[in-house]
Amino acid sequence: MHTVKISPKYQVVIPKDVRNTMNLKPGQQIQILQYQDRIEMIPFKNIADMKGFLKGINTDFYREDDRL
Repeated sequence: MHTVKISPKYQVVIPKDVRNTMNLKPGQQIQILQYQDRIEMIPFKNIADMKGFLKGINTDFYREDDRL
């Protein structure tokens, strides 16, 4: 876990090891979510970049009779 400080302009710096691990680039968009007393930053991904990310997922599951 990392601790960052909010600047007078309400800006934060993402620690270098987090930027490297998440492969974040300057100018990349990030979605900000507020949930109760928590803030989450989620890197925005273009739908084209997500092509194939579910490859190999197990699609065998039980479905109730009244569901399509």
